[in-house]
Amino acid sequence: MNAPGCISVDLDSLPHYCRIQGLDESVLDERARQLVWSVAVPRYLELFEAAKVKATFFAIGEDVGQGGGASALRRAHLAGVEIANHSHAHDYAMSRWPTERAVEDLRQAHQAIANAVGQAPVGFRAPGYSLSGPLLQAVLELGYEYDSSAFPATGYYLAKAAVMGALAAVGRPSRAILSDPRVLFAPRVPYRPAVDAPYQRGAARLLELPVAVAPWSRLHFIGTFVTTMPWALVTRTFHAFEGGFFNFELHAIDVLDGSDGIPEVLARQQRDVRVPATEKLRRLAMLFRWVSEGFESMTLAAATRALVAQGT
Repeated sequence: MNAPGCISVDLDSLPHYCRIQGLDESVLDERARQLVWSVAVPRYLELFEAAKVKATFFAIGEDVGQGGGASALRRAHLAGVEIANHSHAHDYAMSRWPTERAVEDLRQAHQAIANAVGQAPVGFRAPGYSLSGPLLQAVLELGYEYDSSAFPATGYYLAKAAVMGALAAVGRPSRAILSDPRVLFAPRVPYRPAVDAPYQRGAARLLELPVAVAPWSRLHFIGTFVTTMPWALVTRTFHAFEGGFFNFELHAIDVLDGSDGIPEVLARQQRDVRVPATEKLRRLAMLFRWVSEGFESMTLAAATRALVAQGT
């Protein structure tokens, strides 16, 4: 059997991007607030079907109950997409909370997802990829099978720090936070984390499934990389994953552009939305075909069970 190839999408709605960019959410009209459900999810489902790949959506609990959230998730679930937990409030400082507060938030999202699709989630990804011992303990208390928050990408980490510094300098501080710098030394392959030090190997009762980071270069191979970087670099970096576990992470916004109704003030800051959606979809369709051809396409839950069966 080929190594597991996983595709996952964080369904962050546009208000969360306003928070990252230090913008007032009033710049969003109702159409913009619903773009994830009305436009992005259908586009992803078409891509998955065309490439015959399995995928996982990470849903935010408070977003599920708004507009067409629940119905969009039900449609995805019926199409075979796994629905996992991306927290309830998507607070970027969640990794700084005590375990008890994190458990309360996760349970709210857990119930919202279960109510929407009729099946409880078994996996979690932290807002902003930021994990901590208390947060991992909360995930364990829900009995989840996996976490997929570790993102040991050096360039991404430094770029995020630079953007946050620039926003603070112009008086528009971001609500995002930097992860513990020890994440840069985390394994880039699936591992059992230490409960009190989740970026180290240990004996937790779940698997950590790191987001794809290229070997040696540690390039962040995520949705924005594939949709915006020179295609020769995308191709070369993808081939570096051949033969090993592959966890390709995207966001809903990765299939949207300004013509979909993203306000210009946000588009100026979120530069990837300047790439036409048609070009993004073309690139992602090709990448998904590569995953289908070179890996055993699985949801993250299925990959976890396969890896556990193999002794990971």
